[in-house]
Amino acid sequence: MSFKVIVTRDFDHMSEVAARLVVEDITAGLSRRSHYNLGLATGNTPTGLYKHLAKAANGGVFEGSRIRSFNLDEYVGLPGENAQQRTLHCESYSYFMIRELFGLMASRIGEASIPWGALIDRNLMEHELAGNPADWEERGTDRGKAIVIRTDAASDYLRWIRRDILDAYERKIEEAGGIDLHVIGIGSRGHIAFHEVGIPFEGNRMILVKLDENTIVDAVSDGHFSTPAAGPRYAISMGAELVYRAKTVLLLANGPRKAGPVAESLLGDVTCDIPVSYSRQYHRSGGRMIYVLDRESARHLNGRGEILQKRGIELEDISDRGPSRLLSDLRFSRDPGTGTLV
Repeated sequence: MSFKVIVTRDFDHMSEVAARLVVEDITAGLSRRSHYNLGLATGNTPTGLYKHLAKAANGGVFEGSRIRSFNLDEYVGLPGENAQQRTLHCESYSYFMIRELFGLMASRIGEASIPWGALIDRNLMEHELAGNPADWEERGTDRGKAIVIRTDAASDYLRWIRRDILDAYERKIEEAGGIDLHVIGIGSRGHIAFHEVGIPFEGNRMILVKLDENTIVDAVSDGHFSTPAAGPRYAISMGAELVYRAKTVLLLANGPRKAGPVAESLLGDVTCDIPVSYSRQYHRSGGRMIYVLDRESARHLNGRGEILQKRGIELEDISDRGPSRLLSDLRFSRDPGTGTLV
């Protein structure tokens, strides 16, 4: 299969080009079967893409009711005295998806699944981890760690997290037939979702993560939390092995902060020190990989086209082209009655 890197002008152009690719894949998939499984990321990077997807669904380009979505990750330990409050917290990824995509669609999405981190009581989890050290181990060579719980853990609560939160989410994806296309971003240190730097690829498909301090600081820099102390310290996340089981993986990156890890993922070695470098392993195994970058995030690739070509990666710079005809006429406004994009 192909590995293509597309360089666009800026955030808006990146979002538009990515949306065209996703819409084309959705319409092709729905022409062959009754439903389409779409993997989704959160964060600032995909928000423009999601507006285009909502507009396309509302315009009848595809039926939102035939889409089943699976998100990459969710925090553990957001404020709230129960799961409902944590799910509705303004920084939960459930809330994010409603605000940025699902709530903009005129018709309901067929089914939306987000890792069930909100169900976990962080205080109880930490109590059980401290009281049952033989039930789990940390994996990772850096500050972010995977907390791997034994399937036969003595703690009922830890065993429940492993069985009904982690393993059950992976099983749900498999029972749905796998993900057709997965939208992902890239962290400032090259991590995917909350598969942090240094967490091994093997055996970490759905993971409970103790977050890297850099990830916590980035969340503050991006405006999600006021201080590092106000942000969660744990998350539930797909690991690279599970993300890259999708038929197509579409990576978005914009801004200078992403330029280093983008280049390292394409020009360096495949290593868990740069988790997104798994993109090349995925390509070698037959996956269809697409990077859609803006100029700033692609700046370290200038003059590297020949090296990429030798690795089987096609580099296409469309940053000087005008907007695509498919989506260039989209103008976003909200219906005052429903709040959906029209």
